[in-house]
Amino acid sequence: MAAYDVVVIGTGPGGYVAAIRAAQLGLKTAVVEKWATFGGTCLNVGCIPSKALLHASELYEEARHGFAEMGIAVDPKLDVAKMLKFKDEGVEGNTKGVEFLFKKNKIDTFIGTGAISGKNKVKVTPDEGEPQELDAKNIILASGSDIVRLPNIEIDEKRVVSSTGALTLPEVPKRMLVIGGGVIGLELGSVWRRLGADVTVVEFLDRIVPLEDKEISRQFERILKKQGMNFRTKTKVAGVDASGSVLKVTLEPADGGDAETVEADVVLVSIGRKPYTEGLGLEAAGVEMDNKGRIKTDDYFRTNVEGVYAIGDVKDGPMLAHKAEDEGVAAAEIIAGQAGHVNYDAIPNVVYTYPEVASVGKTEEVLKEEGTAYKVGKFPFTANGRAKVNRTTEGFVKILADKKTDRVLGVHIIGPDAGTMIGEAVLGMEFGAAAEDIARTCHAHPTLSESVKEAALAVDGNAIHM
Repeated sequence: MAAYDVVVIGTGPGGYVAAIRAAQLGLKTAVVEKWATFGGTCLNVGCIPSKALLHASELYEEARHGFAEMGIAVDPKLDVAKMLKFKDEGVEGNTKGVEFLFKKNKIDTFIGTGAISGKNKVKVTPDEGEPQELDAKNIILASGSDIVRLPNIEIDEKRVVSSTGALTLPEVPKRMLVIGGGVIGLELGSVWRRLGADVTVVEFLDRIVPLEDKEISRQFERILKKQGMNFRTKTKVAGVDASGSVLKVTLEPADGGDAETVEADVVLVSIGRKPYTEGLGLEAAGVEMDNKGRIKTDDYFRTNVEGVYAIGDVKDGPMLAHKAEDEGVAAAEIIAGQAGHVNYDAIPNVVYTYPEVASVGKTEEVLKEEGTAYKVGKFPFTANGRAKVNRTTEGFVKILADKKTDRVLGVHIIGPDAGTMIGEAVLGMEFGAAAEDIARTCHAHPTLSESVKEAALAVDGNAIHM
């Protein structure tokens, strides 16, 4: 029986980072992965492949509609098979990168389903061959999440697809209906809309990306509509009839009313994700769960069972790869006797459409609910020199700061390269920055990030270029 200081179940962003950090700290470490490749959902069928298609489809659309205005005459031809190959090559490069890091850090790898089989024991059951048991002083559960399914809609990953199937469609559908106006639905809907599909997004709530600041959400919907995407908010999908050559989708008003039927060639179900805890042996081990099926942990990622930790999508908090990574580092450091910590008030969120949407901290709606007195500074990209010359002027930066202390409470950006620019705001909030700190920091000119500085200046009404 192999003996380890740490055994990590799952090699998604949380699991593989936890394993690497544990090994760096001198702990004998192993990982257990049920898939043939490492990296979990994110690297294989999530973050990485979707970004490859977002990048390729954005360039395609720019070539079709944007190049001519800059004096570049082109007539691009779409090759979906080649684009999917480009995506697959990117995925392979990333998963092999994780494999290399495991070897570099002398981490043992086991392919099979991992489960707690007793105190300080992990059983690994491969698809073929005999199971084996690992002795683990500490176990980190990092098994990630799975798609949420609708009870009356069967996903076949061909015409009715999850995010996984939407990444491998062999041709551009004429009509795509997206169930869910969250991050995944909007990103993948954007990909196929750019490539030529007529895309309609159906959202049960009254606005898309409902967890974002309301002003950002409203502006986002207006921009995506202008790009050609259709939206049906306050609407639910009651069923999908896949018996014919065309999918017939039944829609109903969320607050009651007459149903209607619309046709689609592909339906993408993207209503969220749920913790993946099946087959981990949690019940037999006595690991406590909450009412949402998540593994309960304390502030140190410890479950109620000694020596068992949980990180990432299987515990509470936003289901984000970078949140899982930070938890993986912190959990490994705690196991090694250090003081691992995650600041949950400074975790960014990004939607990788065009324009991008990025945020960190609290929205205006949350601050109002809490009764917090705050100030607002906004700056539009229409007033930014770099955005003007690049013709990427849609969107704005919005900074929320405490009215008394000027401390930054939230930053919300919709615009070009928002996902990169939010990093400055995250760093500022991590160090307890005031809006004035950002406003008095020199920003290179001409850059898009000057808009962050101008928004910080605007918190006290001092924006220069507006």
